[in-house]
Parts: sequence; C-alpha cells; structure tokens
Amino acid sequence: MRVALLGVLLIAGCGKPPGGMQALSGEPLASEGKILLVNYWAEWCAPCREEIPELNAFYREHGEQVLVLGINFDQLPAEQVRQQADKFGIQFPLLAAAPQGRWGQPMPQVLPSTLIIGRDGQWRRTLVGPQTAESIAEAISGVDQGANF
Repeated sequence: MRVALLGVLLIAGCGKPPGGMQALSGEPLASEGKILLVNYWAEWCAPCREEIPELNAFYREHGEQVLVLGINFDQLPAEQVRQQADKFGIQFPLLAAAPQGRWGQPMPQVLPSTLIIGRDGQWRRTLVGPQTAESIAEAISGVDQGANF
C-alpha cells in the first residue's frame, strides 16, 4: 500500500523539486530558499549582450543565495536558444519556457528586464535596462534584508 501511495505521489508531481521549473537542458531547477533573478534577453538586444557578463559574474559570486535564470524573449526552439546562449557566453541556467504569469507579472515590453523574486516566491521588483553586478546587489539588498552582498 505504501509503495502504491508513493507511486501516486510521484506521478502527481509531489516528487518534483520545489518551484517546479525546468532548465533548457531538461534538468529540474530547485530554487527553494533562494532569491531569483529572472532575466529576459534576446539575440537582437544590444543592451542584453552588454548585461550578460554582469549577470554571469553575479551568478558566479552569489550563486549560493541567488539563482539567476534566463528566458529567451523570442521563445525560440531549444536548440536555437542554446546556440545563442553559447554565442553570448551565458553561464547561468536558462528556463525551458517562459513562466507565463507565474509571479503575477506580464511578459516585459522592454529588454533587458529582470524580475527579482523573493525567497518566498513573490515578485518584489522589476529592473529595466542593462544592470551591473553592483546595481543588482543593491536592488536585491533593497528588497531582501537578509541578503548580504
């Protein structure tokens, strides 16, 4: 009976990691207890290309506290997104699909745009335009008192 119940729970999704997000690579993304930076980018967006090295640096330095996630604004096929990400040197995980309305926010109309999602899974702020590692740290500190950067 217990084995059958466990099987039902796993099939129902109870065995999935918290957050239920999936990376472009197919891996589940566990975000529990972390601040999320959800960055919308596109190949044709020059300010996005300017911002990517800053996001990479921030992710390398603060990955224990903050999960940086990229979303291709154009919602291209996975292989095309992978090629563009490689071309631009994106080192943080990319989401397989845009989380339509997940945090109560519409798809951004200006790129780059980065949503800050608190540890509780609630939207806190949207940063518009290219950011630096320093401006990201400052913005997060302003919405999460427990963040030490």
